[in-house]
Order: sequence, then structure tokens, then C-alpha cells
Amino acid sequence: MMISGAEIMVKCLQQENVSVVFGYPGAVICPFFDYLYKTDIKAVLVRQEQNAAHSASGYARALSTVGVCVATSGPGALNMITGIATAYMDSIPLVCITGQVKSDVLGRDVFQEADITGACESFVKHSYLVKDTAQLPRIFKEAFHIASTGRPGPVLIDVPVDVQTAEIEEFVYPDKVNIIGYKPSVKGHPMQIKRALEMLSSSKRPVICAGGGVLSSGAKPKLREFAEKTGIPIVSTMMGIGVMPSDDPMYVGMLGSHGKKAANVTVHNADLVILCGARVGDRAVASPDQVVEHANVIHIDIDPAEIGKNMKTTVPIVGDMKNVISQMLRDVDYSTPEEWKSQIEAWKAEYSKEPDTFEGFVEPKSFIAKLSKMVKPKAIMVADVGQNQIWCANNYRIKDGRFFTSGGMGTMGYSVPAAVGAKLARPSRDVIAVCGDGSFQMSLNELATIATENVNVKIIVMRNTVLGMVHELQDKHYGSRYAITELETVPDFVKLAASYGIDAAFASSNEEAEEYTKKMLKSDKPFVLVCNVHPNTSSI
Repeated sequence: MMISGAEIMVKCLQQENVSVVFGYPGAVICPFFDYLYKTDIKAVLVRQEQNAAHSASGYARALSTVGVCVATSGPGALNMITGIATAYMDSIPLVCITGQVKSDVLGRDVFQEADITGACESFVKHSYLVKDTAQLPRIFKEAFHIASTGRPGPVLIDVPVDVQTAEIEEFVYPDKVNIIGYKPSVKGHPMQIKRALEMLSSSKRPVICAGGGVLSSGAKPKLREFAEKTGIPIVSTMMGIGVMPSDDPMYVGMLGSHGKKAANVTVHNADLVILCGARVGDRAVASPDQVVEHANVIHIDIDPAEIGKNMKTTVPIVGDMKNVISQMLRDVDYSTPEEWKSQIEAWKAEYSKEPDTFEGFVEPKSFIAKLSKMVKPKAIMVADVGQNQIWCANNYRIKDGRFFTSGGMGTMGYSVPAAVGAKLARPSRDVIAVCGDGSFQMSLNELATIATENVNVKIIVMRNTVLGMVHELQDKHYGSRYAITELETVPDFVKLAASYGIDAAFASSNEEAEEYTKKMLKSDKPFVLVCNVHPNTSSI
């Protein structure tokens, strides 16, 4: 019995235990969707292709699996690029499937043709333009393997429509993958680990800087155990938020230009910095040379290209974070000096401050802190980009849950579709999306997806009628010349939500916001809470 390429594509997803895909149909991907329709795999119709990648990202992060997004050729595939690049920068495993025009007209600029493999080359781990239906099983097997191993990331599969409709005699899914030149180093070199522990033994002021690699590798429990055994304090990058409970005495906070001052001071006074799955980009450490002047650096990462890229490294260790930390934990014999721990506690107390308040407005920092006490312990917070992101990163007191955001690319409009994916992955958990009125207007079309699928996400819109982060930058560095950052026309978000049949409320004080939050969290339906925030509220 003959089998078509489209059916093979669907069977490949079934072999990979895919249960949800996010996408938007079009003519040249219709054969695939037609076979998908006949299966138990849930296809979620997003309202714009970029959001398919964001939703797949939220799903992947929530379940520690590979997310799948699908689009048609031309503008459909091109719309998905920003979401693919966002996943690439944050090392999120995705398989991105795009339809393509017929093979025999490729390169002729026919209707809805775009060179999507070429366009995505710089921000995918790998891409395939499929030319032979018989190669689909191998390609799908490799794509899922590449996306999820080594440093995770997106893989693109572009499938011309004639490859989908062509038939072959049988479907055989490979048992294993053998890709020449792709053998990620996962164990960590024993001599480098020994060198790192020797360096630690002579340190008086060590600090661990944890990044997103700790979470993606599943190393969080081991890193906590290592920190508790040695007493080494932990700071995190934005992507590393959640490696330790926010209220743990050993956690200093997020470092960086918008982070906690105590965390930055700790790093700049340390004599040893242990970088764990973090690339320490410019927002995390603006002047890495100043750190290495007085500190040795141990850098652990599965991607050798990241080691030493932004900060000079004394001891590089290439390997999977979970494996390396496990080896270090087994052999370490070290206790952090009490004087160093006491000094950090003093800095934490010295640099804490109460936020400014404005009458008739919600104060977002203290409200976010209160919100974190009201949600379930394993709640998933999805922050958008801008001031709302910084308010959440610095004030959301995470317990055993997760913190998702677009850290590397800083993509506005990320939170709502990513929250949809996270909630579909973890239906029993509280999933909260926090966004500004600027970023919400970039993805409010997903209210239709939320309503159609009855996705019980909670959306908090910080309505300050400006593009807050840039507005604040203009205030500080451009003489308060607010060039196109004032949102002169902001829709009534409560009425807008109601038009989709979604409950909503408007709060003008923290007391109101907290009361509505109680109602919101009790509801088994989606909810939009609009918080009236003063436009002069600062990021930190």
C-alpha cells in the first residue's frame, strides 16, 4: 500500500510523541494538515504565524520537550522568522515545518515563494529543503534529535507541496540517528573539572552565575545541591531566573543593567565566578573586562562557541551542565567563608528600597511581588519585553515554578502566545502572562485563539500609555524628547476582551488589582486584568 509524503510527515510526528502543533494553514501545506486532521494530534490555529513559534516555544519550555510549529510558504514562513529567531537566541528546541511551492518551479519567484531556508540560515541549528519524499523519515528523525541535543534550538524543515503529495511504497522510521560532524560533547573533561575544583579550593569570594542552560539541561536540582553543599551564593541571568527559589538566602538576584544592585556588586567583588550555562551578554555584564581583572572565571557550557566569547575564561569546561555539576558535586570539598556570605547579606539589605507610588495608579513592582504569593507554587510566569519584563524579573518571587521571557532577542508580543503554549502543556498550573499595553497590542489577536480553544491563561496588562522602556531611555538620555513612544490611542482592553467573550477588569490601585487577582485565579476561564500604571514608573 502506497503512502504519501504528507502522511509520512504526520506519522513522523506521532513517532516523536507530538500531541500539539501550532500553525496557520495555506495552500502548499494543506496536504499535511489534511492528514493531521485525521489523527489525535491537536492542531491549534494561531492568528499570526510568528505566534505559532512563540506558542510552540512556551509549550516546549513548560514540558521540556520539542515544540512544533507549522506555516505555509512565502509570507506564512517569513512571518514565523521572528519567532524562530527568538527561540534560537534562548536555546529553545523547536521543529518548524513550512510548506513550499512545487519543486519544479523553485527559484522562479512564483506565487508565495520565498527562500525560507536561506532566510533562516543564521538563526536555526540546521535546516532542510526536502527534495525526495523517501528522505522524510530520516530528516524528521534528525530534526528532532538536533533540536533537542547539545545546545537546544530550532530546526527548519521546508517541504515542497509535490513532495507532500508524492507516494512511496512504505514508511519506516529510523531507530537512531548518525549525523557526521554532529557529536555534542556532554561529559566534561575530567582534568578541566579537577582544575576548576582546585581553583575553587583557594577562593575566598566565589559566586555562581546561573543561566538558562541550567534549566534546559535539567541541572537545577544538582546545582542547588552543589550550592548548598559549598555555601556558594548564586546570581542568575534573566534566563536563569528560577534556578533557586527567589527567597532562598543563597540567591542574590538577577544581575545586569536592569538587575539587582546587590547581584552586580557581588559579581564585581568576587574572586571567582562560576558561569553555568550562561553567555553573559551585554545586559548581564556590561563590562566583562572589569570582572576578569580581579576574578578567575570557570565557564561551563555545552556550546564551545559560547565559552570565552563575552568574558575571558580561566578554566573552560565543555559539557552538559547536569553531567558536569554532578561530577563536581561528587568531588568537591569546599565551604564558602562566612565573611563573604555576611557581606552579601549586608549588600542585599543596603540596596533594597521601596518603590515610588502614584495616587490613582497601580504600583507594578509591589503588585508583582504580591501576585507571586497568590499563585500556586508551580505557577508559570510569562513576562513580555520592556518595563513589565524588568518588574517581573526583579519582583516576582518564584517558588518551584518557572519564569519564561524573551531574554536574548527581546521580542515584544512574546508573552501571550507563549503563555497559551505553556498552559496547553501544563493545564493544571497557573499560567500568567504579563505585558505592557505596547506589547499586548502586538499579540492581542491571540485572544481569538484563547477564546476558541478556551485556554485558561491569565493576562495582566500594565497600561501606562507609553512604550515604557524606550520612553524611560528618552527621558534619561534624549532630553525627554518622546519620539513616537506615547501611545496616544489605547483601546479599552476590558471591552476588547469582552468582545471575545473573555472576562476582564480594570484596576487603578494595588488594592483593586489584588482583589481582581483573587477573582481571576479562582476562575476556570481566561481573564484579562488591566492595571492602570503611571507613565513615569521606573524600570528598577
